[in-house]
Amino acid sequence: MGGPGAGKTHVALVKARDEIRTGTLKPGQKILFLSFARPTVARIIEKASELISREDLQWLEVSTYHGFAWTILRSHAYLLNGRRDVQLLPPPEAAAHLTDIERDHHDAEKQRLFEQEGRLHFDLFARLVSELLRRSGRLAAIFSDSYPIVILDEFQDTNSDEWALIQQLGQRSRLIALADPDQRIYEFRGADPRRVGEFLEVFQAKHFDFAGENYRSSGTDITTYGNDLLTGANKGKTYQQVKVTRYGFMNGKSLHFSAKAALCSALNRLQTVPDKSIAVLVPSKRLMLEFSDYLSSAADGLPELHHDVAMDAEPPALAAGVIATLLEGGTAGDVASRVLGALHSHIRGRRGGRPTPQPELDLAGALSGFMTTGKVRGAKRQLIVSEVQRISTERQQLQLTGDPAEDWLHLRGLLASSSADVLKQVATDARYLRLLHRGSMLRTNLGSLWRAQGGYQGAEEAVRSALMQEHFAAAQKDWRGIHVMTIHKSKGKEFDEVLIYDGMFQRIARAPDNQRAYAQDLLALRVGVTRAIRRTSILTPKRDPCPFL
Repeated sequence: MGGPGAGKTHVALVKARDEIRTGTLKPGQKILFLSFARPTVARIIEKASELISREDLQWLEVSTYHGFAWTILRSHAYLLNGRRDVQLLPPPEAAAHLTDIERDHHDAEKQRLFEQEGRLHFDLFARLVSELLRRSGRLAAIFSDSYPIVILDEFQDTNSDEWALIQQLGQRSRLIALADPDQRIYEFRGADPRRVGEFLEVFQAKHFDFAGENYRSSGTDITTYGNDLLTGANKGKTYQQVKVTRYGFMNGKSLHFSAKAALCSALNRLQTVPDKSIAVLVPSKRLMLEFSDYLSSAADGLPELHHDVAMDAEPPALAAGVIATLLEGGTAGDVASRVLGALHSHIRGRRGGRPTPQPELDLAGALSGFMTTGKVRGAKRQLIVSEVQRISTERQQLQLTGDPAEDWLHLRGLLASSSADVLKQVATDARYLRLLHRGSMLRTNLGSLWRAQGGYQGAEEAVRSALMQEHFAAAQKDWRGIHVMTIHKSKGKEFDEVLIYDGMFQRIARAPDNQRAYAQDLLALRVGVTRAIRRTSILTPKRDPCPFL
């Protein structure tokens, strides 16, 4: 156990290195290191390469819980549902499918999809693997023999299904859990404050506490501030590397002017730092997108700032499906039909896990009905259909270049110029697709399609495949530059400087009168503050400052 930057991961990797060096692992065995997020896995792999020789690294496997579970389910799920093939149900497609099913029935529908249709939702991964290992002692023995030591990162965030899986692994493998109860910010997905105590009790585990250790931001008072937040001791105290600014309205300026000015100051402080990284952390997705748009403009006399946005998967992925239908081409009628089908999924699923409003469900249903009957009522819906038909005709006449990025942007521009709001929304959501960078799998696959056939036939499947592989990939992400994300998304990451922006109307403390929400928001703020290596800046409204500050 230990706080942010206490060295838990470092010590666990040194432990793994020493276990490998003893020579006790048999051929084919590995030490398994599990974490939740792909960026965290990438950071662990990078850290491991610094501590463990290339020869010894072959004995270490680093993966997400999802990635590990999938290695088991893709070959053994048939033991549970009797079906030869299992098809993954990507989060965007799952969101579109579940949106008009009552939330209380989501779990049953996910189970039905797996058992009756062989479509596997990610939420079932841990539960199904736990059931497999519980019902098949032989299978459990095989995997525990393959992984005699399992390291569990961010253990405090495990939900009940992941905890059940861990208990199955722990019957035969030695477990090492890394935890900080004060970074437990995922109660909304089932993390339980009792989890660490349950681990100690169930496994009679040895307990090592690194309280007070800090290596990430050593020599600063960032961790001190983060710990003081939890007790309220930060109020009225002065810190050298944590600065709180109370901002107000400025006549003629954007609401976000003060935050962007603070970001420019951070860039100036770090101008001599090579490969510098800055995170702007905000309390909501809506504020994240608003601030991103402002950063991309030269409004208020401030420069445009190139940055990356940690967007949820559903909106850009479903928007990519619409553009892929245009990219693939065909007759105007065929393209229009496929665009309407992809648009139907985008409308239903772009809100992810949040319910889709009934008017949007009605609109999606009307478009689906048009594809069946050829009839649609209402001026707004008729406009959408006519615009899709117009764009499909333009696509048929368009000469593409063979450069996937250029062609993609051109087709996105057709949607952006539409007079139908839902098509403009597709173009907006597609802006946040990060899979067209040079050297990316999607760009490579689309380029291969063009070289092989002089067109993009197969683009829809190429997009779907690239998005699926992106979900599992643990490739090293480039964290240089400016990154805008919600506070929750910053978990497990680190940056030279962190700017936490408490919006005027989208607040860090969402419901000060709700004790449980208040406690979770406080823990989240501590996580955000302690992502910094050099300095954290916090901006909060002057008239109604954050109660934690």
